[in-house]
Amino acid sequence: MVVSMRKEKITQRKVKLHDRNKNRDKYDLKVLKKVLPRLNKYIILNKLGEESVNFSDSLAVRALNKAILLHYYGIYFWEFPKQNLCPPIPGRADYIHHIADLLIQSNQGQLPSADKITCLDIGVGASCIFPIIGITEYGWSFIASDIDPKSISSAQLIVQSNDSLKGLVDFRLQKNREAIFKGVLKPDEKIDLVVCNPPFHSSEDQARMGTQRKVKNLSGKKQDLLTFNFSGNSNELVFKGGEYTFIKNIILGSKKISRDCYWFTVLISKKSNLSGIYTLLKKNEAIQVQTIPLETGNKSSRIIAWSFLTLEQASLWKIKYWG
Repeated sequence: MVVSMRKEKITQRKVKLHDRNKNRDKYDLKVLKKVLPRLNKYIILNKLGEESVNFSDSLAVRALNKAILLHYYGIYFWEFPKQNLCPPIPGRADYIHHIADLLIQSNQGQLPSADKITCLDIGVGASCIFPIIGITEYGWSFIASDIDPKSISSAQLIVQSNDSLKGLVDFRLQKNREAIFKGVLKPDEKIDLVVCNPPFHSSEDQARMGTQRKVKNLSGKKQDLLTFNFSGNSNELVFKGGEYTFIKNIILGSKKISRDCYWFTVLISKKSNLSGIYTLLKKNEAIQVQTIPLETGNKSSRIIAWSFLTLEQASLWKIKYWG
């Protein structure tokens, strides 16, 4: 159900991994070790004496995700610099599946034809994970932006090295760190979806402490010397003003292209930011807003989705672009 901002209500959905998520159930480590033998050296026994992955080790997490992409998604090459963010595949897949549901909901219960859908990934990162999942699962085309030329180059190599991805991602360098859409989208260019996993922290010190807490929670050990290898480099983790300011910039930018995109969406990690974000969306006259809870492991987050299209404009969009 879509809810008007004027009613000041927010749609809530049951929290669980999406039904179409390939990793809804426990990891099949026997299969994953077979497709990627080097995963074996990162296997440990948990408190129950069962095999598990050492999630406090960044190399172990990379190996697990590489095995998942190879086995479930047919991605044979997925290499990028060690200092870049290694995303959790099940959580990122859930994001993509839920925004596919937005399209289904907006199109009278039918998913629009894959060749009709273009998705903009704000901050694609070196791993290119959203385009990988969106293309593999739904066949969408992507515009992938980033402020880091090295991340763009890394993501391009991944696409060029996997036949299933070739020709479906248009990479664009964002030269202005404060801008979101300007300089990336062409005049009057139309997109159906926007996805974004924004920087979480407001400073490198905050990011470093967050990484330290994460490692301690996973390993039970405090580590004094940490790099960002476990969870990303400074461009991926840090933005002045943090998550809220970055999302504020997206909302303000989205207002300027309100008729050029159907659904804007963003991943929000901090629950404390929600109130301010809802206020911004109302102030900027978003017509449709949805809140979609996400939960993977011990982490809870949510997707905020909004659209400026009236019912009449939405109907015309479906006829003109999805028909």
